Formats: sequence, structure tokens, C-alpha cells
Amino acid sequence: MPTISSVFDSGAIEVIDASDIGNVRLRLRADNASDFAQWFHFRLSGAKDRDAVLHFENAGQSAYPGGWHDYNAVASYDREHWFRVPGEFDGQTYTIRHTPEHDAVWYAYFEPYSWERHQQLIGGALELSPWVQLLPLGQTLDGRDLDALKIGVDGAGKKIVWITARQHPGETMAEWFVEGLIEALVDDCNAVGRALLGKAVFYIVPNMNPDGSVRGNLRTNAAGANLNREWQNPSLARSPEVYLVRQQMLHSGVDAFLDVHGDESIPHNFVAGCEDNPSFSARQQGLQDAFKAAWLAASPDFQTKHGYGASQFGPETLTLATNWVGDAFGCLAYTIEMPFKDTADAPLPAVGWNGERSRQFGASVLQALLAVVDELK
Repeated sequence: MPTISSVFDSGAIEVIDASDIGNVRLRLRADNASDFAQWFHFRLSGAKDRDAVLHFENAGQSAYPGGWHDYNAVASYDREHWFRVPGEFDGQTYTIRHTPEHDAVWYAYFEPYSWERHQQLIGGALELSPWVQLLPLGQTLDGRDLDALKIGVDGAGKKIVWITARQHPGETMAEWFVEGLIEALVDDCNAVGRALLGKAVFYIVPNMNPDGSVRGNLRTNAAGANLNREWQNPSLARSPEVYLVRQQMLHSGVDAFLDVHGDESIPHNFVAGCEDNPSFSARQQGLQDAFKAAWLAASPDFQTKHGYGASQFGPETLTLATNWVGDAFGCLAYTIEMPFKDTADAPLPAVGWNGERSRQFGASVLQALLAVVDELK
């Protein structure tokens, strides 16, 4: 009989009935303290060379039901190499059809970024460059470390660039993005990274939501807080992750800010700025325009035709990281969004948008930052 398990780092699924491999009935599991349900990550064993049909019966009631259209799940036999498997959505149920080639196969909503790899990212950055300093900001509600990396040497006139990722823990592409960015930034042979570190100091939080990441949540931390709605009034009791990062920002200042995310429905890479802020200035508009133009020149994976509409977040606007930071510091501030699906403009059906593409996209953003660094506030 096939078996399904998810009791591991970022594992999440509910099994209704797995007795028939041709009709496995599943439910997306909600975040531990909220109703958000979309992320899944589980292992199927005992189905080698058998035609598996996996039905997610509550997909139509998930957080973003539109995200299932034209979406294919990811799978792996070794948890290192992930590929896409065929899926279909009838408006209520999302179904995967796949014939595993080995005794065990892992399925996930997007290529996972494990807590162990996060630790390796922190340690590796410290080993790669003498210009990297670990800033332990504090602890999460589950007692995990909330870490920032300070990269660069303080100096007169240097700009302060902040980058945060994975406020929403299921958006694992965000930490892949940051991994690629950090590797390029500290690479002595990377001319763009060297030039930037001559002009700026970076503060990078690779994972804003460690607890949600390990728990297998889509959008919230251990207390059920959506961190990207906590920036106006965070608390140590509900959203210590935001409270602690904000505290460090107020100490260091911010001249540019990038907050890295993933979008369930839109099959494009795009940015969202601070245009809806009452304080949004012509200077900020000019910086945004220059940043976008430079990124368009640096990466064909970036585009500006598709994205969020005006007034997307209404009265919540200043509770979002990008908008709060842009308002508080009067600086360039952008949310970066990447797809859970493939990119419609340059698809790679075998893997879709994945970790490696996110890594390379992260490295490319340094070109855009270099283009505007001299003009930053």
C-alpha cells in the first residue's frame, strides 16, 4: 500500500484516503494558526512504476484558487533536483498525475528551501568574505534565530541597502533569490558586487519567517501573523520578526529597500513600489523608474507590463514592508515578486520557474542597484 508522510522540515498535507494509488484523496493543510492554505510538501512511497493520481480536494477553497490554473507541481527523487509534473484544476480539485520512477518521491508547491540550507547560507557567506558580519537580531516565537547579514564596511557617504526575504514562508523562491544575490555580492571576481560594496553597505535578512518556514506555513508565523501586514505596529508578542528588523533599520537607516516575495497567480517577475503612499515623491518616482530601466537591461527575466494594479492593498497599504519603509525613510523601496508557475514570456516547462532561475535573477538585481546607488537618499 502507498504511504504519504509530511513530518519533516516544511512538510504539509492532510491525507483523506491513500489506499488506492489511482485515487489518492488529499487536503491542503492550513497554516498552524490561520486559515491560509496553499503550500504542500510531502513524500509518497510505495508507488514506483504505478500511475499515481493525487487529488487536492479543497484547492478551490485555498488562499489563492486562481493560482492553480496553468500550474504544475514540483517533484524530486533526491530533494536536490526538482522537476515539474502534470497538473489540472477543475475549479474545485487540483489533480497531479505522475508515475514515479523510484520507491520514494517528494512533491511540493515550489522547490523547498530548507532550514538546513538556510544555516549553510549564513555560514557560507561568513566563510566566503571577510566583509560579511553576522547580526543576530533576536529570536522567534519558536525560539529560532532571526539573523541578518551585514555585508560591507562602514564609511563616510556610503549608502545603506536593506534586503528582506520570505516574510511569507511558502514563498521559497525568495530565499533562492537572496542566495544568488549574496553569492554575487561577495564574489571578489564579480565587478558589479565589488563596485557596490565600494559605495554601499548591505543588511540582508534571508529568512524573515523561520518558524513558518519549518512549520510548512504558506503566509504566517507561529502566532498566525501575516508579517507583511505588521509593519505599522509590530509587537514582540505577535510579530517579533518585524519588530526586531524594524528596530535595526531605525538604528542603521535605510537608503534603499527590496522585499522579496512570490506570487501564486501571475506568471511573471515584477516589482511593486510606493506609488500609493501619501508621501510618495517625485524623487522616489525617478529612482523607481531608473531602477526598473536598469533591471530590464540586465535581465530578460524581468518585465514591467504585468503586475499589481493601483491601490491594490487599500487601507492596508502602510502595513506592508515596502510601503512602510518607503514612507518612514523617504527612500527607494520595492517589493519583488516571482511566480510559483513558469514565466509566460520565457517558459522552461521541465522545471518552470525554480530555485536556480531565482538565484540567477537575484544576482541580476545588483546591476539595477548599481545603476541608482549614487542617487540614493
